[in-house]
Amino acid sequence: MTEQTPQTAPSEPELSGVRNFRDVGGLPTTDGRRVRYGRLFRSGHLAHATAEDAGFLSSLGLHTVFDFRNASDIRLEGPDVELPGVRNVNMPLSDPAQGAEFWTTVRDGDIAALREILGGGRAAARMVEAYRRIVLDRTAEQARMLELLAEDESVPALLHCAAGKDRAGTSIAVILLALGVERDAIVEDYLKSNEAHRRYRIRRGDDAEPASTPEVMELLGPLFDARKEYLETAFDTIEEHWGSADRYLEEGLGLTPARRERLRALFLDGAQPA
Repeated sequence: MTEQTPQTAPSEPELSGVRNFRDVGGLPTTDGRRVRYGRLFRSGHLAHATAEDAGFLSSLGLHTVFDFRNASDIRLEGPDVELPGVRNVNMPLSDPAQGAEFWTTVRDGDIAALREILGGGRAAARMVEAYRRIVLDRTAEQARMLELLAEDESVPALLHCAAGKDRAGTSIAVILLALGVERDAIVEDYLKSNEAHRRYRIRRGDDAEPASTPEVMELLGPLFDARKEYLETAFDTIEEHWGSADRYLEEGLGLTPARRERLRALFLDGAQPA
């Protein structure tokens, strides 16, 4: 096994049609290693990528793009741009029928309707429940994701949903748990989605009150924020139902010790694939 020297963080690109893009490299593990740069990326959807954006993404040598959007999301924003030689894996982590009326109201509803469905802490409560449900209901999809990522031909990989925050955020967290990344580092990376240049642009219907008004922003904020309590809900759910992250990975997702070591060899500094 050849020892690798730590890599320097690459400069972050300015993508005009892709929000919330970043390299997940550099995060520390509990055994003193770090996630390798240039192996694992996350972002919002690629449907609006410009030719320049697509050129940059192609330069990363991506082998796989995981799209966690459902059919309704894709109808709204459009399919990802095609990148030459990249395998696109659509793996919906939410049901398009579940909450369709809710999201229509968010996009097109008047202020009274928004107060009714989002006010009084209901928006944040909905987000907390969404994170809990991803952990409990999407074990088959997360297991398949880890299985694919353990294959040489799948890496480098980019994971995204719509905003690159919730479905992609929980999926990245699962991968990082499997790699042994420190919990605080996982949360710190997740919270980067709050930075102004990364945030999803809130789009509302032509007749809806603009999203920029203070009350609308306050009502919609919990849906578009990355809040520590959301990701902590996912972690707490894992511990409540499986007792530990290791048991969740092994029993809930079927991650074998051999496959876990393979993931670490592919994604961590100081480890070479066998």
